[in-house]
Amino acid sequence: QGFGTGKINLGELEVVKITEFERVWSCSLLRGKAEGVTFYKPVGIPDGFFCLGYYCQPNDQPLRGYVLAARERVASSTGVYCDYDSDTDFPALRKPVNYSLIWSTDCGSGCGFFWLPNPPLGYKAMGILVTDTLDEPDVEEVRCVREDLTETCEIMDTILATDANTFQVWTTRPCKRGMFCKGVSVGTFFCCTYFISENQELEIACLKNLDLSLHAMPNLDQIHALIKHYGAMVFFHPKEDCMPSSVQWFFKNGALLYKDGKVNGEPIDYLGSNLPSGGTNDGAFWIDLPRDDNARKNVRNGNLESAELYVHVKPALGGTFTDIVMWIFCPFNGPANLKIGLMNIQMNKIGQHVGDWEHFTLRISNFTGELWQVYFSQHSGGEWVDAFNLEFIEGNKPIVYSSKHGHASFPHPGIYLQGSDKLGIGIRNDAARSNYFVDSSTRYQIVAAEYLGGVVTEPCWLQYMREWGPTIVYDSRSELDKIISLLPLFVRFSVENIFDLFPTELYGEEGPTGPKEKDN
Repeated sequence: QGFGTGKINLGELEVVKITEFERVWSCSLLRGKAEGVTFYKPVGIPDGFFCLGYYCQPNDQPLRGYVLAARERVASSTGVYCDYDSDTDFPALRKPVNYSLIWSTDCGSGCGFFWLPNPPLGYKAMGILVTDTLDEPDVEEVRCVREDLTETCEIMDTILATDANTFQVWTTRPCKRGMFCKGVSVGTFFCCTYFISENQELEIACLKNLDLSLHAMPNLDQIHALIKHYGAMVFFHPKEDCMPSSVQWFFKNGALLYKDGKVNGEPIDYLGSNLPSGGTNDGAFWIDLPRDDNARKNVRNGNLESAELYVHVKPALGGTFTDIVMWIFCPFNGPANLKIGLMNIQMNKIGQHVGDWEHFTLRISNFTGELWQVYFSQHSGGEWVDAFNLEFIEGNKPIVYSSKHGHASFPHPGIYLQGSDKLGIGIRNDAARSNYFVDSSTRYQIVAAEYLGGVVTEPCWLQYMREWGPTIVYDSRSELDKIISLLPLFVRFSVENIFDLFPTELYGEEGPTGPKEKDN
C-alpha cells in the first residue's frame, strides 16, 4: 500500500526521495575536520517532479543522504487528488523569480557560489543551490512552494564553518516535530553569512503534510514485519544485578500501590486494572516494592526471562518516517558508580530508585522501509545515531547496550561519563556485551499506535500517570564526605563543589512516571 512505495502524497503535492547525486563542489574549511564537505546536485529525478534544493554532507561519512523532489496534484470534481495537468493562478509549485548570491569562495579546490532562490510573492524557497561558476542558475533548476503548503524550519547540525564564522552551513529540520505535527524535512541545507540562533525562522522552509490519512504509515502487519526485521538486541552489563522484567511479572510478584494518607499499600492486579487511570502526576499515588525483605529483594533483582519491550508506533516528520519506540521496564535502578579522576567509587544509595523506564527508538523511512536512525535514551537526554554508525547482529538488528544499574542506552560498549568530562568527575555508565540480553524482534508487545485508530488496545497500566516508585529524600552528605576524605589534599573539593558537579537526581529517590508522561 502507501508504505515503502517510494512516493508520498502530502495533499496538493506528491514527493519522492532522491538519493542519487552529482558532485558540484568540495571544501575543507570545516574547523576540526580535514576531510571537508561536499555539495551535491540531485539527479535521476523522475519525469514531472522538480528539484527543491541541493544537498551537502561531511566527507567522513557514507553518501547516504536524500532530498525530496515534488510534483503538483490537483483535486478533481469528486475531491480526489490527481496529477496536476493545467495552469492555475496559484499553483503549488512555481519557478523562482531569480537568485541572490549569498557567498562565494575559492578554497583551493575550485570556486563555489551559493545561491538563494527568490520566490514569487506568496511562495517559499526550500533550499540553496551551489555552482562552481559565477553564472546565475537557471530559474528552471528548482521550484518554490506555495506558502500554505510549508512549515517553518530551523537549523540543526553545523556542517561547515569558516575560521571566523563569516560563513556557516547547517542541516535543517521542522520547528515543530511532535507526532501530530505536519512538518516534512526536505533534506536540503541552509547557509548564511550572519549570526543565526537555533530557533530563528529561516529564509527557507520545509514542507507540510496536509494528507490527514497518513497513507504512507505502516499498517499493523507491516509494523510486525519491521520489528521482526529491525528489532534491536538489548545487551545488559555482565555484572548487572538489577535486571528488567515484564510489567505483569512486577505486579504478580508483590508490587504495591500506595495512596497518599494511607500507611499500607494494596496489591496490584496482574493487568494493572486497579491502578488509577488518567489524570496527572499529582503525588496522590505511587508504586513500591513489596514490604517483605525476601520478596523485595526478588523483585529488585528483576526477571530477565519475562522481560519484553513495550512498543509505541507513531508518525515522525509529517508521516514521512515511522518511529518505533521501544520501552523496557526494570523494577529497580541500582546505585551509581561515581568517577572522580582515576578513582571509581560504588555508592550505597546514591542514584537508586524503584522503577525504571528506559527506551530507544527505531526511525524507519516511509519511502523505502529502511532503518534510518536509532535514538538512544540516556539520563538527562539522549542521541540520534545514523544507521551506518550502529553495530548490527543477525542481519539488520541493531545492538543496544544498556548501562549497568542505570539502564541508559548506548550504541557501543564503553564507559560513558555523566557529569564533567573536563574534570573527569561524574556518574559512570558502563556498557558491555554479555550473556544477558533481550531480543526485541521477538519479545515485544505493541501497546500504542494512535494513528491506526483503535486497532491497538492499550493496556490498563499504560494509563497510570503517577510515579512507579516512592519519593525518598535522604542525606547524601555522609557518603560524599567519605569521597572527599579519600582525595589527595591538592585536588580535594568542598562538599558544595561535589554537589554542583553531580546531577540532582543523585540526592534522593524518585520513581519515574510511565511512558505516556515522558516528553520523548
